[in-house]
Amino acid sequence: MVDEMDALHSNGTWDLVVLPSGKSTVGCRWVYAVKVGPDGQVDRLKAHLVAKGYTQVYGSDYGDTFSPVAKIASVRLLLSMAAMLRRSLYGLKQSPRAWFGRFSSVVQEFGMLCSTVDHSVFYHHNSLGQCIYLVVYVDDIDITGSDQDAQSSSGVVLSQRKYALDILKETGMLDCKPIDTPMDPNVKLVLGQGEPLGDPRRYRRLVGKLNYLTITRPDISFPVSVVSQFLQSPCDSHWDVVIRILQYIKSTPGQGVLYENKGHTQVVGYTDADWAGSPIDRRSTSGYCVFIGGNLISWKSKKQDVVARSSAEAEYRAMALTTCELIWLRHLLRELRFGKDEQMKLICNNQAALHIASNPVFHERTKHIEVDCHFIREKIASGCVATSFVNSNDQLADIFTKSLRGPRIKYICNKLGAYDVYAPT
Repeated sequence: MVDEMDALHSNGTWDLVVLPSGKSTVGCRWVYAVKVGPDGQVDRLKAHLVAKGYTQVYGSDYGDTFSPVAKIASVRLLLSMAAMLRRSLYGLKQSPRAWFGRFSSVVQEFGMLCSTVDHSVFYHHNSLGQCIYLVVYVDDIDITGSDQDAQSSSGVVLSQRKYALDILKETGMLDCKPIDTPMDPNVKLVLGQGEPLGDPRRYRRLVGKLNYLTITRPDISFPVSVVSQFLQSPCDSHWDVVIRILQYIKSTPGQGVLYENKGHTQVVGYTDADWAGSPIDRRSTSGYCVFIGGNLISWKSKKQDVVARSSAEAEYRAMALTTCELIWLRHLLRELRFGKDEQMKLICNNQAALHIASNPVFHERTKHIEVDCHFIREKIASGCVATSFVNSNDQLADIFTKSLRGPRIKYICNKLGAYDVYAPT
C-alpha cells in the first residue's frame, strides 16, 4: 500500500484543490490482488487504490470514456509475425481513455504511426528496412521487430493452460473424468429446457470465463456460443452442457495455437454454415477461420441475424462475413508492410453458394440477398478474393458451426495448428 501511494504521488496523479461549490468528491477504496508467475507460484502481492467511478455523474464528473482495444486477431497476427520473422517478443505492463490518449501521442512523437485499421496497433519502418510493431491490449503491450534475438525454432505458442486449470479448480472439476467432445452432437438446447438454475449468476460468470478461453481454444468456440444464448434464464440442461465443456477442457488443458514460420504470408479463409440449425428460431450459424502464412489468426462462430431460406443462402451469408474479415486483415497487413500483396482465398464446400458468387444472374430465391451478392462479386471481379471448392471432409470451418465427433474434432484441431506444449512426448 505504501508503494502504491508513493507511485501515485511520484506520477502526479492528483492535485490538491478547493472543492468547487455544488460539487461532491469521488471516494476511493483499496483493491488487493495476488500476482502469480507462469508456473502458478505467487510472484508478489499488489494493492491498487481505485476511484469509485460508479458514483460519478455523466456530464458533470466525466464525458467520453471510450478507449480502443485491439482486436484479438491483431494480437494473434503480431504473434504470428514474430514467429515468421524469428524475432523476440516483449511484454510490458502499463492503463482507460486518458492513458491511451497520452500513450498514443507519446509513441507517435517517437515516429510511430497509428494503424487506421486497428487504432491499438502502432508501427514504424525506417529507410534501412528495419521495423517495429506494437499492439496495445487493454493495459498490456506486446512488441516485436526486426532485431535478432534467441527464440525457439518451433515458433510461438499461444496458450491459457493456467487459466483453464483455474476454471477447473474453481468449479471443482480438476479431478473430473475427461471426454473427447465438448458437446453431444445429438443435443439441441432450447429455452426453458429443464429446471431454472437457483443461481444464474454462477452460470453467467462461468460462460464468461469460457468465452475468454476461446481466445486460444477454437475447438470450444461453437459450444460456448451455444450456451451463451441462455444467459438470461439458464436451466439445468444448459448447465449440463457447460459441465461437459469443462470435462472436455480437462482432457487438454494446455492446448493452444502454434505460430511458426512456414515460408509464406498468403491469406486463406474457410467458411461454413449450418442451415437452420437453431431449434429455437431456425436461424443458421456462420463459422469461419482465417490463416495468414499457414497460421490461424482469426475465427468465429456466430448465429446469423436473419432466417435463411436455403442452405445456399446460409452459406452465402457466411461467405460475406468471412470476406469482411479477409479484407480487414489484408488492410492491416498492408499498413504493416508485411508479406506480399497477393490474392486472398475464400474456401467453401457449397457449390450453389459459389455459383451465386461467380454469376451475375439473380434467381427468385436469392434476389433478397442482393447486397451481399454485389459485395462478394465485386471483390472476386477485382481479383481481391478468389473462391474455391473444398470437400466437406476437409472443411476446417465445420468445427465452428456444429457439434462434431471426437475423431473429427481431433483431425480439424491438428489442421488448425492446435498444439499442447505441456503434453507428454
